[in-house]
Amino acid sequence: MRTGRTGLRTSAVGAVATALIAGTVVGLAPAAQAAPSVRFVDISGAGGTVLKANVVAPADGSRTHPLIVLPTSWGFPQAEYLAQARRLADSGYVVLTYNVRGFWRSGGEIEVAGPLDTADASKVIDWALANTPADEHRIGMAGVSYGAGISLLAAAHDKRIKAVAALSGWADLIGSIYSGRTQHVQASAVLDGVGTLTGRESPELRQIFDRIYTADLSHEQEMIDWGSKRSAATYVDRLNRNGAAVLLANAWGDTVFPANQYADFYQKLTVPKRLELRPGDHATAELPGLFGLPNDVWTDTGRWFDHYLRGVDNGIDRERPVQLKSRSAGGYEGYPDWKSVGATRRKIALAGSTTIHANVDSGADGGIVFLSSVLDQVAKLPPVASIPLLPRRWAAVWKSERFGTAQRVRGTAALHTTLTPTAESGTLVAYLYDVGPLGFGKLVTHAPLTWHGRTPGKPFDVDLDLFSTAYDVPARHRLALVVDTVDPLYIEHNPSGAQLTFSSPANDPSYLSVPVREQ
Repeated sequence: MRTGRTGLRTSAVGAVATALIAGTVVGLAPAAQAAPSVRFVDISGAGGTVLKANVVAPADGSRTHPLIVLPTSWGFPQAEYLAQARRLADSGYVVLTYNVRGFWRSGGEIEVAGPLDTADASKVIDWALANTPADEHRIGMAGVSYGAGISLLAAAHDKRIKAVAALSGWADLIGSIYSGRTQHVQASAVLDGVGTLTGRESPELRQIFDRIYTADLSHEQEMIDWGSKRSAATYVDRLNRNGAAVLLANAWGDTVFPANQYADFYQKLTVPKRLELRPGDHATAELPGLFGLPNDVWTDTGRWFDHYLRGVDNGIDRERPVQLKSRSAGGYEGYPDWKSVGATRRKIALAGSTTIHANVDSGADGGIVFLSSVLDQVAKLPPVASIPLLPRRWAAVWKSERFGTAQRVRGTAALHTTLTPTAESGTLVAYLYDVGPLGFGKLVTHAPLTWHGRTPGKPFDVDLDLFSTAYDVPARHRLALVVDTVDPLYIEHNPSGAQLTFSSPANDPSYLSVPVREQ
């Protein structure tokens, strides 16, 4: 059985890359400090913990202005949002961005959006109302990644917050780093590495990371409970009662917070809401905007706040609230709701009986955290596998017929099959490929699944949602489903020598359901 230490080594490059990005943003600070509109301050957070912050306010201080609070991303310094803060201040907002507790020069330890972080957000709002020309009736919060998660949680606990823009964040922490009961070890190791380099992890967080790196399930429920307390999905009823307008934006290839968990959360919201999904990986869609470059995510964030905090009739409330951009080509597609995205489905039969052996990587993989999805975003080069050459001893393969027309995959593909394992625990990873005439497959989507406590030799049903995506399969291509047991992105729980048999009983046929957009 492979442990998380392998994933930790594999993701070291990702951790360094993320730290370099953070360092680049730090390089913006000297120029920002020279600007007279920026004021650097200390704010007393929960329990008196000092939070380093900066305030950018409009030149007109004779009247009140709507307030936007921006908590920093994981591992990023307080200068992260200065470019966008200036833009927002130019539009008439008081903008306060603060370094969350545990990172850089702010005090305390990293709590991962725990109760202290939520309390900090309210303390920051208190300070802004007392020390800036901020309007107590027009308060918004926004952030990227960690800042997004904290913003959603704060809006569920503080009724003063009237609008939120949560960019590349999470609503379900366990559904992100532990989806399918499978530890996302590379993503976790990147977070761990950056947290160690730029902050001070709490003992509780250190324990959580250590448990992620092992296959020990004795504390699984404790980890789930820890994550639930830090997930806006747990407090969705409270968020709906408070009524803050919520903008959610994420990337199809987010290897830290997959798009599925945002889409599921979006459906539970009854407040004014908007969901935007674009190509890219974690926070890569927003990154150019942090340097002041034109950026769709930040443009829509500004429009969201303009409408819900300043009352500007810019039409964003009349647009279709679900906006998707395909990874392949084209502009944005609007939908009335998330269910409409996958309303039309194509079933691919998974006939016959196939047995594979565990513990060996077949060559079908989800890629490398950050790097693979960025290549897909920039150069349209997702992970590739030669489908005919995949060893059938370690990979089960099913293929569709060739399509006469292009197939626009939109939403969440779902696998249903019957599985008979030889061991009580195990892990599988399902991959969907776009296969061209030469047999080379481009990864469309994938997802892991782990099970425990099953009776060896006894079949059971498997229903697995693959990560949501938007991808255009060209005409004359096929779709191929590949299932194996090892992927460097995840920890696997297959005992040595285990085998998995996939079957399709006559009374319960196996299939892959693929959502497609009608031509």
